[in-house]
Amino acid sequence: MEGKDLLGVILAAGKGTRMQPFSERFPKPILPIGGKPLLQHQIEALRDLGVTDLVLVIGHLGFEIVRCLGDGSNLGVNIRYVEQEETLGIAHALGRLEQHVDRPFFLFLGDIFFETTNLSDMVQRIGDGTRDGTAGVLAVKKEPDPLAIMRNFVVHLGDDGAVSRVIEKPRHPRTDLKGCGLYLFTPAIFDAVRRTPRTAMRDEYEITDAIQIFIEDGWRVEASEVVREDLNLSFPCDLLALNLHFLKTRGMDKILGDGVQLADGCEIHNSVLMDGVQVMNPIRIQDSLIFPNTLVDRIGSVSRMILTPGHELHCGHLFEEAGKGIG
Repeated sequence: MEGKDLLGVILAAGKGTRMQPFSERFPKPILPIGGKPLLQHQIEALRDLGVTDLVLVIGHLGFEIVRCLGDGSNLGVNIRYVEQEETLGIAHALGRLEQHVDRPFFLFLGDIFFETTNLSDMVQRIGDGTRDGTAGVLAVKKEPDPLAIMRNFVVHLGDDGAVSRVIEKPRHPRTDLKGCGLYLFTPAIFDAVRRTPRTAMRDEYEITDAIQIFIEDGWRVEASEVVREDLNLSFPCDLLALNLHFLKTRGMDKILGDGVQLADGCEIHNSVLMDGVQVMNPIRIQDSLIFPNTLVDRIGSVSRMILTPGHELHCGHLFEEAGKGIG
């Protein structure tokens, strides 16, 4: 079913204000995970499904995303860009896309690192846009931690197996089925998006409200358990946690980008050094991330840090928090 004619949509317009100092220079969706931009992981997942026509919604520092990805030809896809001047929620961003969407489309939130299993299940479920078929598929995961559900949204299923209700940030979740910020819709969703009200909770247009209106309009929405991990980039040290997770889950000790120069005797363990990094002294680099073209001329070791050409960020607290499992 991968041959279906689908569109890929990625929302990448957020400001990422909690990601300072990185958000001064980088939009959150192009921060590096495993040596390449977060968005590239999503684009490659879509490409592997046969989805090569993509629309990216950009806003804050959007020119940096365009500079990073261009027209997508280097990744084997075609990328068009739509600008969102105000960031008023996911449904608001989706509403900007109606004139650009003419077929069923995947919708990714561009600041989440997804690890998925069998995304093609979503493709197989989606219908052709008629009332008789499935008009939406929500990527979900079984979530044992109620707090994680309370930070996202909970999905309730009806007796027929379809989604009956979605609740944004529930105070008391009654199921363990968590929505994960990855969706597949037919264009019929836009009728619901246009009628989505601004919420009191965050003064935004919530995608969950649009989905609920969609369901109440009589469209069938299903849930597909295709998400193993959905890891958010919310705070600066999350970036290090994500990179170390990437190494650990792939059985890798390090990633060295193109043109990395290391002094004789330099030791690299459990770290990612991106393109053009220069390490001038024979030091040990452990549990760290170093951004492209960073000159490391310090005498002491680098441990549990993120280094950029202009900043040093210490993330030792990640290793002190119980249950993080990093390193």
